Amino acid sequence: MIWKPNVTVAAVVEEEGSFLLVEERESPGAMTLFNQPAGHLEAGESLIHAVIRETLEETGYTFVPEWLLGVYHWHSTNNDTTYLRFAFSGCVTDFDQDYVREACIVNADWHDMPQIEALTMRHRSPLVNQCIQDFCAGKRYPLEVLTHYN
Repeated sequence: MIWKPNVTVAAVVEEEGSFLLVEERESPGAMTLFNQPAGHLEAGESLIHAVIRETLEETGYTFVPEWLLGVYHWHSTNNDTTYLRFAFSGCVTDFDQDYVREACIVNADWHDMPQIEALTMRHRSPLVNQCIQDFCAGKRYPLEVLTHYN
C-alpha cells in the first residue's frame, strides 16, 4: 500500500493589518480552534478552485488568489496524520452576510497580530502562524508554478 498525505489548501488574507481567521469546533463540546479558511482538496479539483471554494464555504467571502504563499508539510501527532498544505495569499472581493457557513465554523472574523499571538495555543496547527509569518516576510510565488491537468 502506498502512503499518501492529506492535501489541503489555505487562504491567507490580510486587510489593513488584520488577517481573516475562522473559529471552528471539530466536535460538539470541544474547544474552538483558529485557522485560516482552509480545507481538503476534493477529487478532480484544482488547488486554486479548492481554496476559493473553502474560503467561501467557511467565511462567506469570495477569495481571489494572487500568489502561492508556500507548500507546507506537517505531521499531526494528535491524529497521526500528515498534511501537505498549499497556502495562497490574495484578497477578498464580495461578502455574502447571509451565506450559511459549514456547521463546524463558529465564526469568521478579522484579527490583528496581537490577537493572533494571544490565540497561539488555540491555533489548529503550527501552520497558522507559519503562514502568517511567511506572508509578513514577503514570500510570494506566481500561481503559474501550479499546473492542473484534467
